[in-house]
Amino acid sequence: MAEQRRFLSACGVPIALRRRQHSASCRELAVRGPRLQLRSLSAVTSAVWLAAYGLFALSENSMVLSAAIFITLIGLIIYLHFVKIDQESLLVIGSLGIQQKVIYYLCILLQDPEDPQGVSEVVPLFQSSKPRLDCLIEVYKSCQEILEQRKTVPQSNEIK
Repeated sequence: MAEQRRFLSACGVPIALRRRQHSASCRELAVRGPRLQLRSLSAVTSAVWLAAYGLFALSENSMVLSAAIFITLIGLIIYLHFVKIDQESLLVIGSLGIQQKVIYYLCILLQDPEDPQGVSEVVPLFQSSKPRLDCLIEVYKSCQEILEQRKTVPQSNEIK
């Protein structure tokens, strides 16, 4: 069963949090940002090419048209490479035992295998989409629901 709610990112951009229950002790939480809109891409490309055609008509220099094509292609590559991240997700499995604190960034504290009381690594989540606190609280509560089930259900150490 999947459930989806709308939130805003730290920049005010609409994002969606989708919760999908895979089993009683496993849940996937995905934060999805806005996708590249074809309408916006077409408008910007058309504006650049119309301006280039206007300059070409005035100067009769074909380099203007070549530069316009080059600029739009480089701009799209830069946008897709550096800016565009559609979705980040977290898979919570009850048997792993994740501890978290809700702050501006939601982090997972990984337990040190040699020292059960120590932390070996801090892993921040959703770094690119940067959801606001209300969305992070929803993720935190969902993780805690799964992890609380692990404490209440006795687990067998035997492999069958």
